Amino acid sequence: MAVSHHVRSHSFPSSLHPQAAHVDEQLARLRSSEEASTSSTYSICKRLDNLQELHESLDKLISLPVTQQSLAQEQNKKSVEQLLDGSLRILDLCNISKDALSQMKEGLMEIQSILRRKRGDLSGEVRKYLSTRKSFKKSFQKVQKSLKVAQADESLAAFGEAEAITIALFDSLFSYMSGSKTCGKWSLVSKLMNQKKGTCEAQANEFTRIDSEFQSEKTLKMQDVQMLESCIQDLEDGLESLSKSMIKYRVSILNTLGH
Repeated sequence: MAVSHHVRSHSFPSSLHPQAAHVDEQLARLRSSEEASTSSTYSICKRLDNLQELHESLDKLISLPVTQQSLAQEQNKKSVEQLLDGSLRILDLCNISKDALSQMKEGLMEIQSILRRKRGDLSGEVRKYLSTRKSFKKSFQKVQKSLKVAQADESLAAFGEAEAITIALFDSLFSYMSGSKTCGKWSLVSKLMNQKKGTCEAQANEFTRIDSEFQSEKTLKMQDVQMLESCIQDLEDGLESLSKSMIKYRVSILNTLGH
């Protein structure tokens, strides 16, 4: 998946265009906020919201007549295909994340039901949940190894940077959900764009805290399980909103092929 643009489009909106300038401002804010943020459900959900807004702005940029005319040129066909590949890859990551979160939430809801009734095979449901988590961790690691973004040409730099930021978010999300080591957000963007490597650190969060309680057979606290379920719901909502924006963004790219 690459978003590099090999033939510069001189008719592509410059940063002086109001919409292009707005996209540049959003990217600058994301750079600033990502460098300062730490991984938490709140920060990840906030980044999902920001990325949704960014892709809505990119969608408006693509919809401009001057952009449509530029990307419809034969020499830019490869660049359009690369943008489509990138958007499809991000939608796949959204679906992988949503499916995993949905299955984890389902397991947590069953555990809560048993805790409320105070009867049923709680240990069996806990083992099932932990087995699902273990499977997802392996899947996340496999996906994370494939997360790469090619350096974009200057004329499509904003699109390439947006893709790198978005993919870095999913790398952060997968690490967060699995409790594995993760690179700092913006240094990871730089790494994805083949610039430099970032430092990594382990994470402890709602997901790993519940894992620890289950594995050590501590007395389960209903409020902890409910808190994790609430975090999962927030992440699901953010991913769903981003997915909708990505679909609209992808349709706009597809529309350039008809011009």
